[in-house]
Amino acid sequence: MSRAAPRILITGISGQDGSYLAELLCAQGAEVHGTVRPPLERARPNLAAVSDRVVLHAVELGIPGVLAALVSELLPDEIYHLASPAFVPQSWREPASAIREIAGSGAELLEAVRDSVPEARIVLASSREIFGAGAPSPQDETAVKNPSSPYGVGKLAVHELTGLMRAREGLHASSAILYNHESPRRRAEFISRKVTRAAAAIKLGLDQEIVLGDLSAVRDWSAATDIVGGLVAMARAQAGGDYVLASGVGRTVRELVTAAFAVVSIEPDPYLRVDQRFVRPPEPSSPVGNPSRARSELGWSVTRPFENLIAEMVRADLAELEAGATRS
Repeated sequence: MSRAAPRILITGISGQDGSYLAELLCAQGAEVHGTVRPPLERARPNLAAVSDRVVLHAVELGIPGVLAALVSELLPDEIYHLASPAFVPQSWREPASAIREIAGSGAELLEAVRDSVPEARIVLASSREIFGAGAPSPQDETAVKNPSSPYGVGKLAVHELTGLMRAREGLHASSAILYNHESPRRRAEFISRKVTRAAAAIKLGLDQEIVLGDLSAVRDWSAATDIVGGLVAMARAQAGGDYVLASGVGRTVRELVTAAFAVVSIEPDPYLRVDQRFVRPPEPSSPVGNPSRARSELGWSVTRPFENLIAEMVRADLAELEAGATRS
């Protein structure tokens, strides 16, 4: 394919990762297409910065054939598959739907690349959930995979199929094993945004407490903007492969709370309440990634300090809550 600019397809373009990826690729001069859930006319604030430079396609992941048809129509040079259910607890409520959307859409895209545009480069978002709760810490690409949620089962199916299609069909296909990554665009049900939102609300006198579970739980948090840079590095690598994209540093929920409340100069303990209903059994090992392969083979690493990331999120929540209070 010979084009003035590379043609890119991003599934889930209006989400946190998809929108940052779209901004990065548009800045590079790419022709960017993206899938969104219908209706097409819905407001998509995450895409405000590039709304006039991306082409949106309304797609329901649960309908077989629609992604394959889009690939056949666009013949993209690069595909980034980011669309899927993103909240692990939801996969327990609807396991059949979660696995169908995750595994089905990933398999359909790989098949479509093989059949319609085998020279394209495809990166599929996997997850640390493929390792499950008992994997030795930190985890690299070779760690034993034993998922402990339907979400993880679906992601592992796509991860394994990506490797098989790469080996058997010669595709430039990569699996990005992603750990927690955050931004002001993170949805409110995730712990990071719950904490930064609470710090902002308490500072403004709009709330009086934050209710959490296990403060000693460890997560590997990094910035979404760093992660999408890793996805592009994977697509542009000489060959496809599997890569852990993570900070490599584990931090507790308590550290997250401390960092967020420090931004608004508040001691968190008087406002913090632990609810035992939200406390899970202790994890056998910490879900922390080892990104050494990405560092050595892609030249990728996180660049955004954790404290700076959390400060950005708190300030964004302050601005949003203040604007809402002004309008009301």
